[in-house]
Amino acid sequence: MTNYIKRICSVLLLPMALLLLTSAIPVNNGEGTGNEDVIRIGFIPLTDCAPIVIAKELGLFEKYGVKVEVTKEASWANVRDKILTGELDGAHCLFSMPFSVYTGVGGKAGSEMKIAMILNNNGQAITLSNDFCGKVGFRQTNKVASVVAAKLKAEKEVTFAMTFPGGTHDIWLRYWLAAAGVSQKTSKIITIPPPQMVANMKVGNMDGYCVGEPWNGLATKQNIGFTEIATQDIWKHHPEKALVVNKAFSETRKEDLKNVMKAVLEACKWLDNRANRKKAAGIIGKPQYVNAPADVIEARLMGDYNLGCDQGTQIYTDDYMLFHRNGDTNFPRKSYGIWFMTQFVRFDYLQAAPDYKAIADKLIMQDLYLEVAKSLNVKIPADDMKPFTLTLDKVTFDPNKPDDYLKLARK
Repeated sequence: MTNYIKRICSVLLLPMALLLLTSAIPVNNGEGTGNEDVIRIGFIPLTDCAPIVIAKELGLFEKYGVKVEVTKEASWANVRDKILTGELDGAHCLFSMPFSVYTGVGGKAGSEMKIAMILNNNGQAITLSNDFCGKVGFRQTNKVASVVAAKLKAEKEVTFAMTFPGGTHDIWLRYWLAAAGVSQKTSKIITIPPPQMVANMKVGNMDGYCVGEPWNGLATKQNIGFTEIATQDIWKHHPEKALVVNKAFSETRKEDLKNVMKAVLEACKWLDNRANRKKAAGIIGKPQYVNAPADVIEARLMGDYNLGCDQGTQIYTDDYMLFHRNGDTNFPRKSYGIWFMTQFVRFDYLQAAPDYKAIADKLIMQDLYLEVAKSLNVKIPADDMKPFTLTLDKVTFDPNKPDDYLKLARK
């Protein structure tokens, strides 16, 4: 009789247990709840991964109700692949990478990576090996062509490195070479992950490179190269890194994405307080993040550039690496995406002009950013799709007339 009662109880209790179990499983209604699976955000070891790292370290993701895991990635190609497959929900990413991938320059054409917001302006640089020391100085772009020509005559080729085809570092390098009058057909341009730049220059694998900090500052500290130009000298307040996300994640967990963006925006504000930058340098310099000396990170974060090659120090006062600028930094402008795509055509990555505006509309989540910014009372700039002028060559770009720009740039 006792066993019979036990069997009856088991039959009655099993449906109740199943009901309790299934009621505890979160339902994905397409908006996200903040209580679902962990959100995975990748980063490359660069100083400008700071908004992601600081949002994590200060507990800002938790403040906005999202569970975020940050992961160090090996290369930009690795970031691209993991975002496209959904292994990463998002990442600290080169602003121009989604356009490069979508147009087939740096990935399978038509692959969508979505830009949620910009993370920083400025703060990259072009480092030259000590072979150029005394021949080309800081911002002496006009002297580069003759030195490169002499080196070509002696050694057959000159090699420069960047970090991803069509990425921001690639375009800064090519733009600088063009301004210097150096034919890119005579220069070898290779791809090297950011943390490997210094080691490769040490063994003579390249004559120069373009990358983000701290890998330019570290080259000067180790006396293996010097800073020829900072990217803010090419284009003051240029877009650099962005929060880029997986397409499905942006569509099915929109509320979670908005909360991630709120946390990152707050981190950007915190980082633009100069009083916080020493602490920030100490945090992001740790082995699990950038794994570089905090003093090198801090110096360039503060705009204090030891140039190397006995050139002294350059102090940037209002155009060092910035993360917020009262909202001017973080607004993802479609005009900037159009500018980068025109460079793809200018530098022969693309043989024909893409549909610039349609691609910018597809990849930049401007409406979502506006919603988040308004909820935090962050200022919205009113300059998108208006002409802007680059610092290095004083050339004005009108995003409404990219073909006119190309006619002049390719002469």
